[in-house]
Amino acid sequence: MTAVPNVTLNNGVTMPQLGFGVFQVPDQETTAAVSHALEAGYRSIDTAAIYGNERGVGKAIADSGIAREDLFVTTKLWNEHQGYDKTLAAFDASLDKLGLDHVDLYLIHWPTPARDLYLDTYRALEKILADGRTRAIGVSNFQVSHLRRLLEHTGITPAVNQVELHPGLQQQELRAFHAEHGIATEAWSPLAQGAVLGDEAVVRVAEAHGVTPAQVVLRWHLQTGNIVIPKSVTPERIRQNLDVFGFQLTPADLAALADLDRGLRTGPDPDTLN
Repeated sequence: MTAVPNVTLNNGVTMPQLGFGVFQVPDQETTAAVSHALEAGYRSIDTAAIYGNERGVGKAIADSGIAREDLFVTTKLWNEHQGYDKTLAAFDASLDKLGLDHVDLYLIHWPTPARDLYLDTYRALEKILADGRTRAIGVSNFQVSHLRRLLEHTGITPAVNQVELHPGLQQQELRAFHAEHGIATEAWSPLAQGAVLGDEAVVRVAEAHGVTPAQVVLRWHLQTGNIVIPKSVTPERIRQNLDVFGFQLTPADLAALADLDRGLRTGPDPDTLN
């Protein structure tokens, strides 16, 4: 089985650097996909309330026979459930669907700045952490301005910020802020939904190493220090995405990929999604 390295979060909890995401996977397909991932060797699963597939994730975990302490499960709070009391209720609902007594990481899915509820929401996450029902808390899609305000007005630095990040959108300023404050960077849409896989530089590096373009980009994430959660429902692709520890990108490879940064977003702008 592939040994995935761990990242130590700012509260001492360890998290696999490569996990399995289930964004846009229908609930009825999720159990099979997660089961394939667990069989392949993934031990970190990332879901969210809005994905509508927490039950499917929970069934795959229950059916796997893998000890709970050997798994890292992340879920996220959806926008309409922000606010202190609503967050606590939404977390209970997620746990019930997952069939678990705790998660390993709980995230605010979007800052939704026009709602102006993320401070109260984060205080609810702090309570959930204090109650031992999650091992770490964090955010998703937060910009530097949102993080600064959070750090000024709450007591616990987020362990993770999960953001859109890939060679076409490298988030240099945000990653520098994370590094300064001990926040782990986690990448969603790590392959830009395939948009960067045909880039000449990516193809050239893949050919040089005898691997696929997707494997090159995932390897780039790992060597850059990102936590990464590729998604697939195809068993062969699920295995390929995990098979990225047998080669190393050279400094020249990394420089070629660094040149692909062009502010390419495949998802919404966190400053305007509300």
